[in-house]
Amino acid sequence: MTVFTATTPDQIPGPDVFRSQSGLEYMQGVIAGRYPQPTMAGHLGVTLTEIAPGRAVFQGQPDFSHSNLFGAVHGGWYGAVLDSAMGCAVMTTVPKGRGQTTLEFKVNITRALPFGMAVIVTGTVEHGGRSTAVARGEVRGRDDGRLYATASTTCIMLD
Repeated sequence: MTVFTATTPDQIPGPDVFRSQSGLEYMQGVIAGRYPQPTMAGHLGVTLTEIAPGRAVFQGQPDFSHSNLFGAVHGGWYGAVLDSAMGCAVMTTVPKGRGQTTLEFKVNITRALPFGMAVIVTGTVEHGGRSTAVARGEVRGRDDGRLYATASTTCIMLD
């Protein structure tokens, strides 16, 4: 897999690219390296590794740059990686010519995640409708399989 992350705004595809294909086709292009990975993913220490209809998977690990004031992984890191996974999963359900964005999301951190621990972040669509979509997400340890956080989201479909 070729990993391409945009480093400047001119590397992000224009609206014509998004309008010319379905969300699934676009996300498959990200996996194939034709389009950049989500820019935020690079800052979060994760990479989009799998895409399928209604499903997106990121892998990576938090490091000390993702810490809060108390020296633990910041809750915002969990929220951002889960929002990315769920949003990419929802994108796979978006028809040609439309888009989507997060309307709301909720995160539950079930246990502390150690810095440097490899994780798998999965987003799965539960409902992909004409005006909204609902998805869930989870952060699991890659090696121990333990659940570290869950999330849910509602996304709004855009013309």
